[in-house]
Amino acid sequence: MHIVTGGAGFIGSNLVAALCARGVEVVVVDRLRQGVKWRNLAKHPIAAIVAPDDLPGFLAKAPPVRALFHMGAISATTETDGDLVAATNIALPQMLWDWCAGAGVPFIYASSAATYGDGSEGFDDDLRVEALAKLRPLNLYGWSKLAFDRRVAQMLALGHRRPPHWAGLRFFNVYGPNEHHKGRMASVVLHKYRQIMAGDPATLFASDRPGIADGDQQRDFVHVNDCVAAMLWLARNPQAAGLYNIGSGQARSFLDLTRAIYAALGRNADIRFIPMPDDLKGKYQYFTEARMDRLRGAGFDHPPTSIEDGVRSYVQDVLMNAEDPYA
Repeated sequence: MHIVTGGAGFIGSNLVAALCARGVEVVVVDRLRQGVKWRNLAKHPIAAIVAPDDLPGFLAKAPPVRALFHMGAISATTETDGDLVAATNIALPQMLWDWCAGAGVPFIYASSAATYGDGSEGFDDDLRVEALAKLRPLNLYGWSKLAFDRRVAQMLALGHRRPPHWAGLRFFNVYGPNEHHKGRMASVVLHKYRQIMAGDPATLFASDRPGIADGDQQRDFVHVNDCVAAMLWLARNPQAAGLYNIGSGQARSFLDLTRAIYAALGRNADIRFIPMPDDLKGKYQYFTEARMDRLRGAGFDHPPTSIEDGVRSYVQDVLMNAEDPYA
């Protein structure tokens, strides 16, 4: 049996789909609430859904677990409830780390590229205590993810018990199926697709930094299938323990991404620029690019999906299927 927390969410549900396709039992830990998250799971034969509050009791009586993937988190970069974020993004993964260490279960958890802040310290997935101490995230979410990475580094340095195999994954800008429930936090691809299909021009944030043109803000956009490939590979390769970036390894501009959406739709690009929202000023990453040296050096050789190919597949094979745009 495999456990996936956040298994009804974006990355989690794509991982669940891949595991179910391999014929393994998967227990999903998540809240479905009244939205559309249930549709992320509708095509897959999951073994059970466990509410997060019931997880400790479930683990106490669980049958043998082959791996625990912890994708659950409060991921909104605009969240301001520090106590809630700390409980969910720091205390919960600590509990799961301890349980996996005691039960002898591999533990793979989601960190985030938000830990790198404005990128001034680079994008090196270095787990050394002194390297982590230099990072300055731009928001509460990024700080919480960095706080747990630092706790992992501290536990390793102090010789605390650890899971038999573990990996922390710093996801960059992920896009792909099953993100309809994310609202404002959904990928630019989904937002721009919806704008275009509504008959509006695609809007991008104007630059508020000298020397950076409007729309030339750059991110490392990575298709969710590439993220799943990395997680499945790590689960099969226990020698590859550590903190790893999960990205394409190449920064591309928002203009590039938006033009790829228009190309997938067979339309001429119509792109307008709007002012940066006040709540994002000073918190907006203008450049991200995953250094993939460590994961590639460990043996992961899955080729990254270009944004042209990834966006084309997402738009044409998923989003344009109006009756069932889910994986």
